[in-house]
Amino acid sequence: MTYRCLLQMVLLLCLSTTALSRSYSLLRFQQGLSLEVCQNFLWQLPSTPQHYLEARMDFQVPEEMKQAQQFQKEDAVLVMYEMLQQIFSILTRDFSSTGWSDTIIEHLLEELYGQMNRLEPIQKEIMQKQTSTMGDTTVLHLRKYYFNLGKYLKSKEHNRCAGAVVQVQLLRNFSFLKSLTGYLRD
Repeated sequence: MTYRCLLQMVLLLCLSTTALSRSYSLLRFQQGLSLEVCQNFLWQLPSTPQHYLEARMDFQVPEEMKQAQQFQKEDAVLVMYEMLQQIFSILTRDFSSTGWSDTIIEHLLEELYGQMNRLEPIQKEIMQKQTSTMGDTTVLHLRKYYFNLGKYLKSKEHNRCAGAVVQVQLLRNFSFLKSLTGYLRD
């Protein structure tokens, strides 16, 4: 997979988003649009035969994610940032045996990077101010969830079936991210 344009986009995003990330409403709008784009890229990947999904495991999404209404905006930022980092990490693996398009994955990675870049200044500020939040606990649970997802991929040697299962899990993750984005208000 080529990442030749990624550096230029990173530099552009670094310059433009630092000033913009201070407004939670603007951040919510930007993140919402970007999440839509990411979901569209995931839907463009090859379709998921039902028999692949029957082989999936229960990756046990953290309970906190199913009850996102309990998050404060600071917690939402921490959790979103962690999810985006973990999804980015998963998508940088070799998916050549899944039949996924390198171009789509590259575009998806660019969108994810842009989202992380917008959240990072706020995430760092929150981490400096707070000692322990509900978001911190959820982050630990998320790391375990993504570790299990990565372990599953590795055990299945990133085959087509594992790719289909990951695609469904990521689509589910983007639904959680969309609901968390709603809590980013000034």
